[in-house]
Amino acid sequence: MYDSVKRQYTLEPTVAARVRKTPKTYRLTPAKIAAAKAILGAATATEAIETALDLVVFRQELMDGVEAMRGVVITPPDGDAS
Repeated sequence: MYDSVKRQYTLEPTVAARVRKTPKTYRLTPAKIAAAKAILGAATATEAIETALDLVVFRQELMDGVEAMRGVVITPPDGDAS
């Protein structure tokens, strides 16, 4: 399931803008929404939620990248005696 979400999420911005959004209702504490808005610099609760979800997806992409690199030996370029 994550792969299909990832493919949809990582489309070009113009294509992603055409992806239909679905109205949803969630029960969230006002304090948590206010904190997220302040931390993320979001003007609205929706913007804060979307940004937070963007960060979750990005975190997973980073973790996938780290996992893919596990065991890969990185050597410095020639002439770099670090």
